[in-house]
Amino acid sequence: MNQDELEDALVEAIQKAVTSVTDETEDALKSAKNTEKDEGPKVQLDAILENIEVGKNEKRPICQDTGTQTFFIQVGEDFPSIGQLKEAVTDAVKEATASVPLRPNAIDPISDVNSDDNTGRFIPALHWEVVEGDEALIHVIPKGGGSENMSELVMMTPGKGLKGVKEIVLDRIAEMAGKPCPPTVVGVGIGGGADLAMELAKKALLRPVGEKHPEERVAELERELEEKANELGVGPMGVGGKTTVLDVKIEYAHRHPASFPVAVLPQCWANRQAKVKIDSDGKVEVI
Repeated sequence: MNQDELEDALVEAIQKAVTSVTDETEDALKSAKNTEKDEGPKVQLDAILENIEVGKNEKRPICQDTGTQTFFIQVGEDFPSIGQLKEAVTDAVKEATASVPLRPNAIDPISDVNSDDNTGRFIPALHWEVVEGDEALIHVIPKGGGSENMSELVMMTPGKGLKGVKEIVLDRIAEMAGKPCPPTVVGVGIGGGADLAMELAKKALLRPVGEKHPEERVAELERELEEKANELGVGPMGVGGKTTVLDVKIEYAHRHPASFPVAVLPQCWANRQAKVKIDSDGKVEVI
């Protein structure tokens, strides 16, 4: 695998993630505009869709907040070049900060000093998963601060069960109102421990808008929460309307009998993401 080629592909993916939205996201936003009847939400969605066009045509970030540079890396157990990936991602983030450009969003919490290149201690944030095969897939998901600030973790009483999960998710969507820049995609992590639930909620966002969980029982819960969330009336940018969320995504893990973590993690309408695929021969492709 050519290191320069990989870094160039990662820079391209970061640029795509912050200057455009996925086709599924754009289609969902257009559908939302057609669903709305009142002028307020229509105006907001028109502005969002115009912003998307400007980003695509001029290759400019669709929001001034280009996020914390976050990556979910799925590596095949037989992939031959794992050692190159971390360095390539970090170097690509530095290059993209200068060339896209990205807003510097990495601040030392002790000294309050900005690194100015979007890198620092544990940043870019890398989430690793070993899977079968001999390829690697890098999910690029720059996470905006406004939506991240609306994240919530609840260590729910286990006896409340799925009814309690639904209440937590819907109450949180109602409480955060327009702050995460709706219509949002809401990731929900259920089970595991506190840290795992939050990671699962963010990982759930990687699935394309409209793609439900492969387990029907989970997909049914996603559909129910999406429907009820859109009945809350928060609407685009919190001005009211029929579209508060574009999708609700759930991931889960088995839990301890005494614990029932529930994590709610929204993604703003921009739903920034892209992918880089690397096959076993070193061929690199931006998706």
